[in-house]
Amino acid sequence: MHHATKPLVTARLKRIEGQVRGLLRMVEDDRYCIDVLTQIAAVRAALAKVEEQVLHDHVGSCVANAFSAGDAVEQRHKVDELVEAIGRMRR
Repeated sequence: MHHATKPLVTARLKRIEGQVRGLLRMVEDDRYCIDVLTQIAAVRAALAKVEEQVLHDHVGSCVANAFSAGDAVEQRHKVDELVEAIGRMRR
């Protein structure tokens, strides 16, 4: 992961960690189901943003480096890896 991206991703994940702890408290406190579901959706959206940020970093550094190096085998590997990752993200 690019050195500039790591602190951004770390900060987002710590906020998400707090959201998940809040969700646990909501469940333990028998909060209204719709409120819990709303918070679950918020956590999912926050994770999607982290996922997007990491993907952007990967394409901008790892994939770009493979293409600038001119190594066809490594380029093919990075493209395959990227397609697989995007496929997992869509599930």
